[in-house]
Amino acid sequence: MRVCTTGPFAPSPTTTPKRLGRAILVLSALAFGMASPAAPARADGDALIGGILGGMIGGAIAAEANKSKSRTTKTRSTKSVSRTSGISSAEREANRDVQTALNTFGFPVGTPDGALGPKSRAAIGQYQGFMGYPPTGQLTEIERMILVGAMQKSLIGGTAVAAVVASHPQGMRGLLLNERDMMAGGTAQMVGGTALAGLPPEVSAVVFEIAQNAGIQPQQLAQKAGFVQLADMNADGRTDYLLDTSATGSAFWCNAQSCAVRVFVSTPDGYRRNDFQAFNVTPAMFSCVAASCVKTDAPATAVVAAPEPPAAVQPDQGTMMVAAPAEPAQPALPVFSLTAPAVAARSAAAHCANVAMVTSSAGGFVTEANLTDPMQALGEQFCMARGYAINDGQDLAAKVVGATPAQIEAQCLGLVPALAAQVAAIGQQSAAQVVTATQGFIADSGQTPAQLADMARICLSVAYRTDNADLALGSALLLTGAGHAPYGELIGEHVALGFGFAADTTRAADWLHLALGAQKAGAQPVFAPAQPERARLIEKVVAAMTGAAAGPAPEPVSALPSFSLTQPQTQP
Repeated sequence: MRVCTTGPFAPSPTTTPKRLGRAILVLSALAFGMASPAAPARADGDALIGGILGGMIGGAIAAEANKSKSRTTKTRSTKSVSRTSGISSAEREANRDVQTALNTFGFPVGTPDGALGPKSRAAIGQYQGFMGYPPTGQLTEIERMILVGAMQKSLIGGTAVAAVVASHPQGMRGLLLNERDMMAGGTAQMVGGTALAGLPPEVSAVVFEIAQNAGIQPQQLAQKAGFVQLADMNADGRTDYLLDTSATGSAFWCNAQSCAVRVFVSTPDGYRRNDFQAFNVTPAMFSCVAASCVKTDAPATAVVAAPEPPAAVQPDQGTMMVAAPAEPAQPALPVFSLTAPAVAARSAAAHCANVAMVTSSAGGFVTEANLTDPMQALGEQFCMARGYAINDGQDLAAKVVGATPAQIEAQCLGLVPALAAQVAAIGQQSAAQVVTATQGFIADSGQTPAQLADMARICLSVAYRTDNADLALGSALLLTGAGHAPYGELIGEHVALGFGFAADTTRAADWLHLALGAQKAGAQPVFAPAQPERARLIEKVVAAMTGAAAGPAPEPVSALPSFSLTQPQTQP
């Protein structure tokens, strides 16, 4: 990003980086907001942050909200008519199921009343658009069956449902796509037959093959350390899979020098398999482009040559000599590298795929009653919240007019440098201190907390879809600082699980207490609001992480102050 070096807005020698960053935000916002049609604001590096904070995203959502209010006012009379229209009790019950399902998957209709009025029709249109159907607002029978069937499976729960919700990029809405694919004759992500939940079918089939020839149950093999390794090996933003058969301990798959290795890389049509023979493998040992991978061998280790044995003494003719066994060669001296390898950033998407496999093998999510592994429980709750955040941001992004998804993503990336200081402070200061600093950033930005909150929800979705931990933390910070303290849960889970920071359970507990305290004080939960037991489970997880007894969460950090500029009437 280029900064003015002359004129009244040039930084002085005493300008701090923090103040300079805020000045850039305000100036860019003004430039974006005041651009005329003859001189439109450019969507390049100069306008990234200004594009976000100048109101393109927040303003578009606010405009959409105003239009929605207008439509509600105009249709209020017709809505009352529809509620009093004569429909049978069976039809009303079926409509109530549809409304409940729409609410379940994030297409809000309000309280289910059995009358499909304008709000319900709008939600149906959103559902149809998400599924790729014409958004008519009128359900076909197959669309209704998919919607209600997916809701019923979500209520029943179980291994397959847990795996889909935890690992699918669409979170809860993955159940809808899963139900559609199942009804169309596909395999989707269900458990049974030759499929393991959480793994693509191509990978799952090979896990079964390896397990069969190694005499191990597939579910047990999938949990063995080092057998399934996850990474984005072809840099396409999706998780790839490496299967190392050395974890089986079976001679069927290994010889004295190497073991079979199966690498699956993502393509638009599924996963492509690459076969290798190697030992002690990691994803970093392979270079993948599109669907093809090659093994990048490490430099050869220098070996110290053993001394030559003395020349054998030639015996006299006629004397029979028995050859002495050759002495074994001296082993080569070990060669060590004193340079510590760089620690690769952890992938939230890869972690959630692994969490889904463990959840599947255990038969379902960790609950209060069976809590024995707090980090697995926290991982499950994080992956569920991640799915909700992706869905929520995508819904908001769909209301942004005049910007493509790629443009929105590019502008969201401008948050990373803008909030770098606040994000870095997460690993150094208390949650209350970081929230206070973020509130100062919001106050100086020139935008309202509501505008920034809408923008942050969109960027949070972008962050999790692109596996960008810094953007996710910055977006969650903005939401928390803007008065939505329950989003602090995500920051606590990032810190506890090591996404963007080295794992620190003490700091993680601070953020989780902040989020739980806000909900106890009356803040609406933002993740799985229909599951009140979720907060109690996270409380127990925090207690287990810190070795403390589960108790009441502290009071939440106060939101930004709100003042009224209307002068009160003077008393006579």
